[in-house]
Amino acid sequence: MPRRALVAAVVSALGVAGLATGCATRASDADAHDAGSAALPPNATPLPPTLGVPTSAPPAAAAAGSVSVKLEPVSFAPIAHAADPSVVTITTVGEDDMEVSPFSHRKQARVTHGLGTGFVFDKNGIVLTNNHVVEGANEIQVKLFDDREFPGKVVGTDPQTDIAVVRIDTKDLRALPLGDSDATDVGDWVVAIGNPFGLAHTVSAGIVSAKGRTLEDVPLDSSGYYDFIQTDASINPGNSGGPLLNLRGAVVGINTAIRGGGAQGIGFAIPINMVKQLLPMLLRDGHVTRSALGVRIVDAHQLSSDDRTALKLPEGARISGAVIEYVNPSGPADKAGLGPGDIIIAFEGQPIERSAQLQWLASTAGVGRPVTLRVQRATKPFEVKVTLGELTDQKPR
Repeated sequence: MPRRALVAAVVSALGVAGLATGCATRASDADAHDAGSAALPPNATPLPPTLGVPTSAPPAAAAAGSVSVKLEPVSFAPIAHAADPSVVTITTVGEDDMEVSPFSHRKQARVTHGLGTGFVFDKNGIVLTNNHVVEGANEIQVKLFDDREFPGKVVGTDPQTDIAVVRIDTKDLRALPLGDSDATDVGDWVVAIGNPFGLAHTVSAGIVSAKGRTLEDVPLDSSGYYDFIQTDASINPGNSGGPLLNLRGAVVGINTAIRGGGAQGIGFAIPINMVKQLLPMLLRDGHVTRSALGVRIVDAHQLSSDDRTALKLPEGARISGAVIEYVNPSGPADKAGLGPGDIIIAFEGQPIERSAQLQWLASTAGVGRPVTLRVQRATKPFEVKVTLGELTDQKPR
């Protein structure tokens, strides 16, 4: 992808006021912030050069015959039997406008019906599903495994991650345990349960095909926060909101998107660790309040050779991190002395590989929280404290 197209495509929703004003600054054109001078912000703490831009090291070769293979179950039936009573069918009724005639442009209201899946994660009637399953619904019905039906009430939603929490008026349900999606590895077996095309409680199995799929891989709303688990377990329309389970029967993801028309072996699930991080706010406030650095960023490893030269980066070095392209005037990063061309390589001690990773960490750290960033300016690494602001534009674009 050409550099100019890349910059337009990979934009972080880290709280930039004026994204629509055309005031973007490219890393290679940072006239107001000369990365070549490498003068550090006043409050920066210089670091030894070895802590700066990481360089690649050849992977260690695996010893011959060192690969071990775990024995897997002969059947997934025990997992399905244990989890199925916790999986629910969600039907919705809504309304939208239908154009009566392309010539008159007159519209009339039309009743719409939706179908999705959810699962119980609290025995007192709390259900997790996708935001797009219940968004815009006037009526929500939740059908349990034993065919009992209850009206559902939305407790909280987060369109940017496509998560929704729904409550039904019943207790003593069987809840599914929430697992650890970070511990799930590519190649691990997973099981999906849902209602594809209305075929209730359909079970499919596959493996984790990949992790860390982002907006570049799944063409969804550009304002979203995506770090999908990819699986080849069969997922179709109607599976949305259903659980993706590991072999211990714990939820490691919420099935949410497909590619290629469904059942093509390319499905995507929201990692459950992302969900667990947002749940307290959704249950308490009904929405997520996000923090912000006040910058726009791009992946460092996608810099062109011209960009690298302009930023005076070591020739041939593998660069990871997030390059600042634009700084919101008077925003948190601006007050800390950061500018275009700076590369953020760690957030609170956690190394940054991709811009989407920094986007998530900065947005969930908390408004008003001081955080330590490790930054590379030209050949000089340093650390600086930044007090996070509030992300003001939180609506999907």
